[in-house]
Amino acid sequence: MTSETIKLSDKQSELIEKMGVQIEKYGASPAAARVQALLLVSDETALTFDQIMETLKLSKSATSNVINFLLQTNRIEYITKSGDRKRYFRTMMHKWEEQFMEQSQDVKQMSDILSEILRERTGETTEFNSHMKHLVNFLEFYRASVKDAFEKWKQTR
Repeated sequence: MTSETIKLSDKQSELIEKMGVQIEKYGASPAAARVQALLLVSDETALTFDQIMETLKLSKSATSNVINFLLQTNRIEYITKSGDRKRYFRTMMHKWEEQFMEQSQDVKQMSDILSEILRERTGETTEFNSHMKHLVNFLEFYRASVKDAFEKWKQTR
């Protein structure tokens, strides 16, 4: 273990793996999922490139690729510390509400596009079209329900 390796308890290591598997279900690579999980589980809320690389035992290129991907997809961000030239990477936990609302907007966009597709589909495929219409209706219902739930939750804080 080098000086850059973060000391993790057995439970923390288990949680990184558990959360990593969950994040992978949303399309992240195993390495990207483990970096996100490490940033959630670590007692330090921001980690350097070397700390991430050493702790997860990733190669330098794999770490670089994963960090760049996570930065580009707004899953993590970096900060700097006064007097320190290193970049420290962290989750965007403080922006979860904003990200949640962006995802809700994505659901609306998907619903709008599916509605447009449905209008252009042939009437010959009634069963398929019916399934698509049900999906559009559900997406609209889901978005409205989530928005209402979010607003109610905000009022309880």
